[in-house]
Amino acid sequence: MEERRQMPLIGDRFPEMEVETTKGKINLPGDYKGKWFLLFSHPADFTPVCTTEFYSFQKNYDKFRELNTELIGLSVDQVHSHLKWAEWIEENLGERIEFPIIADGMGRVANRLGLVHPANSSATVRAVFIVDPEGVIRAILYYPSELGRNVDEFLRMMKGFRVAEKERVAIPANWPANELIGDKVIVPPASSDAEIQQRNEAVEKGQIESYDWWLCYRKVD
Repeated sequence: MEERRQMPLIGDRFPEMEVETTKGKINLPGDYKGKWFLLFSHPADFTPVCTTEFYSFQKNYDKFRELNTELIGLSVDQVHSHLKWAEWIEENLGERIEFPIIADGMGRVANRLGLVHPANSSATVRAVFIVDPEGVIRAILYYPSELGRNVDEFLRMMKGFRVAEKERVAIPANWPANELIGDKVIVPPASSDAEIQQRNEAVEKGQIESYDWWLCYRKVD
């Protein structure tokens, strides 16, 4: 395996690299310019938790594509292992894996992204990178090997990113079922006395709602 380098962080551009996948060679992030992509690593092919995850990702693939988001799997298995595993999933579970899976047998990609735990260099950790249409990393999530990921949460995140960018707002906890404000979104906090006054006036006019000047919220279409 290659020498480990510092992993990229949220806000960094996703490292440029050519990867071998079950769909041929892909250049990241360039081949996905104009689209979001969600790259998720798994410890190994033919493992039970990973199999349930891949099945769930595929079942929801159309929902991701409706959100202009592509999926990319990754592990340090060889491409023939990926292909055989995908074949098993289709034959036994009835789902054809349509998204590419990166074959990283030498660990080059995993090491570049910080996906190999020092205690076990033979398997990638369970991680997710969400990358925007400009190739910038917007979220990084890690999970232990015994805990499968929640695909609904990734769909929620993609919807949240779209709303946040379009409306210039922030997304509350558990949105769109937040315990305080339901499916409404948070107006960015005021940063001056003048803005506080504007917020108070907007509340009086019914344009936004508020618990206080620093916690304002509103509906979105």
